[in-house]
Amino acid sequence: MNIRTFCRRTSLALSALCLAGVLSGCSDSEVADVSLGFLTFKNIKLDAFVDEKIPGVTCHVASIESPLTLADPSDSAISCRQTGDITPAMIDAVDKSRDGEVIFTKSKSIFFKTMKIRRIYDPANQTLIYLSYSTKETSGSFKHSISTVPLWGSSAYQKPLPPAPGKEL
Repeated sequence: MNIRTFCRRTSLALSALCLAGVLSGCSDSEVADVSLGFLTFKNIKLDAFVDEKIPGVTCHVASIESPLTLADPSDSAISCRQTGDITPAMIDAVDKSRDGEVIFTKSKSIFFKTMKIRRIYDPANQTLIYLSYSTKETSGSFKHSISTVPLWGSSAYQKPLPPAPGKEL
């Protein structure tokens, strides 16, 4: 590779990194951006989103972002809470398959890594499960985090039937 080709490729890579850094700060859902210190370009980004099918649930996602390095920021945490009513109609509208449905996606690096959040319904425990995970393996692990929202106290909660006479749990 000659020096001209090297300079062109380096220039393109740096331009892509700068553009990624600028675009990463353009999120409508960003709640906070916390610096990890003076000597690092890494920040903790806090995003909030409301579940479209269950607007009574709000999730907050924390993730490390590093727009000016080639680091692979995979760690994330999720916390979801009931912030409004959850109705039986909302529960009827969610995907009831064992792997649920992807409800949020965010690009995490220039290496095609994506963070996804799935909503999974647990009918036995009347609980919504929100699973945040990375689509690429990092250090032998797929990074993931989980949060649950029980339906207890919402209008979607169904009181369990008492056990049949003579049968104990």
